[in-house]
Amino acid sequence: MAELSSDIMRGYNDVIVLSILAESDSYGYEISRCITERSSGRYPIKETTLYSTFTRLERNGYIRSYVGTETFGRQRTYYSLTGSGREYLAAKCAEWRIAKEVIGSFIDRLDF
Repeated sequence: MAELSSDIMRGYNDVIVLSILAESDSYGYEISRCITERSSGRYPIKETTLYSTFTRLERNGYIRSYVGTETFGRQRTYYSLTGSGREYLAAKCAEWRIAKEVIGSFIDRLDF
């Protein structure tokens, strides 16, 4: 099974992370594991990519971070979706549905 290139996925990292946080608050390792599992291993997100996504989303006010439970002597940083993050996610989901339909109108005609 082929992996998706990070170039293709770059524009969707925000939506992926926000969609996970729309279900419940979570922390980096758990979010990474969820992405790998839900993509059936086709998109193992890099740690640097994930944490730069967190930074960007928090800077834009779409998520907030807070200190959670301690594990092995270290405090975990949890992330939660904000109201504006939920609105942004809804807009990006609507945009994705349109993009999927438009691209499908081209590639569905192919006979590969």
